[in-house]
Amino acid sequence: MSDPSTPGPQDGTGRGGDPGTAAPEPVQEADPHRWWALAVIATAQLMVVLDATIVNIALPSAQRDLGISNGNRQWVITAYTLAFGGLLLLGGRVADLVGRKRTFIIGLIGFAASSALGGSSNGQEMLYLSRALQGTFAALLAPSALSLLTTTFPAGKERAQAFGIFSAIAGGGSAIGLLLGGILTEWLSWRWCLYVNVPIALFAVIGALTLLRDRAGAKGARLDIPGVILGSGGLVAIVYGFSRAEQKGWTSTEVLTVLSVGVALLVAFTWWQTRSPSPLLPLHIIRERNRGGSVIVMAMATIGLFGSFLFLTYFLQTILGYSPLTAGLAFLPLSAGIIIGSTQISARLLPLVPPRFLLVPGLLLSAGGMFSLTFLDIHSSYAGHILPGTLLLGFGLGLTFLPVISTATMGVATQDSGVTSATVNTAQQVGGSIGTSLLNTIATTATATYVASHLAAATRQGALSPADRTRIVNTGTVHGFTVAITWAAIILLAAAVIGAVLINGRSPRARAAEEAAASGTAPGPAA
Repeated sequence: MSDPSTPGPQDGTGRGGDPGTAAPEPVQEADPHRWWALAVIATAQLMVVLDATIVNIALPSAQRDLGISNGNRQWVITAYTLAFGGLLLLGGRVADLVGRKRTFIIGLIGFAASSALGGSSNGQEMLYLSRALQGTFAALLAPSALSLLTTTFPAGKERAQAFGIFSAIAGGGSAIGLLLGGILTEWLSWRWCLYVNVPIALFAVIGALTLLRDRAGAKGARLDIPGVILGSGGLVAIVYGFSRAEQKGWTSTEVLTVLSVGVALLVAFTWWQTRSPSPLLPLHIIRERNRGGSVIVMAMATIGLFGSFLFLTYFLQTILGYSPLTAGLAFLPLSAGIIIGSTQISARLLPLVPPRFLLVPGLLLSAGGMFSLTFLDIHSSYAGHILPGTLLLGFGLGLTFLPVISTATMGVATQDSGVTSATVNTAQQVGGSIGTSLLNTIATTATATYVASHLAAATRQGALSPADRTRIVNTGTVHGFTVAITWAAIILLAAAVIGAVLINGRSPRARAAEEAAASGTAPGPAA
């Protein structure tokens, strides 16, 4: 594997001889509206990220209003994640073929329409359908947004600043979604957790039509239909299998069968991509060590982030008795840490230092923050126990997300930027799905074991009062949380090791100096 910062000789195909390096693109004049364009792209990204969590807070109210059973309520979440995670690669390639701006606008309009449909649902089936449509259009919107950002800010300090803002939204938007969901549910209705997307999307559509610029789609290009079926089918099966593991358990026949089918489809997809004349995911994109390492780190970091959301939400509302709004407010320091780490630290240092000098310390800080949460018990307070850990976790992830996203999308040929962006989004989506189901299974298993053993021991000593039973159940619940959080911290530590080993790209300043020396010109500002 090679360093994407080192240009390779042309091989006559439009790409460099190094499979991880893009062909040199013509120098383009900076877009005078690029910062306004960033506002439009960031708004769309925020809408997609918010929707991953905003409905979680509204779900109990929607369940009561529409008469959804406990067994079926998970489909409000799963319908979205299945469509989103399964169709991301397709959405990225569509953006490359028909044009990123066009795909971006179609995604916005479709997302707004499906959100309006969901907000007006008069039954559970209508809500499930709207959520699946939201996920479908989000799969068009998310990769086109990131690839537009990549082409609008191709290099330089401005790229670091733009990606710092984008990374802050990608990481902190989920926590903001919990807060906004609490506000809308308490003050208006659960339906407004869906309706709120309509004005946001309309604003972004107007901005996209007036401010974004992009090349036309590739003429004569064909879509890899077998790749779509194999890749999307495999991702849908994987996401569905992990979502069902929460209810059925990891050893159930259904879960094992679905996961096995998903793995088999993805293996077949990988084989086909080496033979397809127009592959859905050209394998040279992820074969390059820095880009491949960044995708792996993104997936593992998202496991930690979603794990913290899952358990802290339950802890705050179940153990500490917080309302949905108060629980949402409690996540603001986590968002603040991500925003500060991304925009004030990573964005300033990324042009000057190698990416792993930021992401490895960031992952270690995140693991430390996560590990501090393993000391929670039923007597823990927010200020004394939760706040320090979430601040450290958020700050560490803020240091991590920017260099990971920037490295994963750096040096990609223009015609592959959409599918590359989709690969990053897929890693984030699948990582969140794996993290939620895997860590939840660990937590529930540890809780069940703890409660069963301690109830049996207490019963042998005499009659058990309702207060004692409640105390044992609550203690067991928190014990399950801390066991799962321990594993989340271990995953973040493993991500730090993988990042240190695989991601060895140089700093933009070092690349600029080497290129200047090779051309015999004075080096310009750090790229």
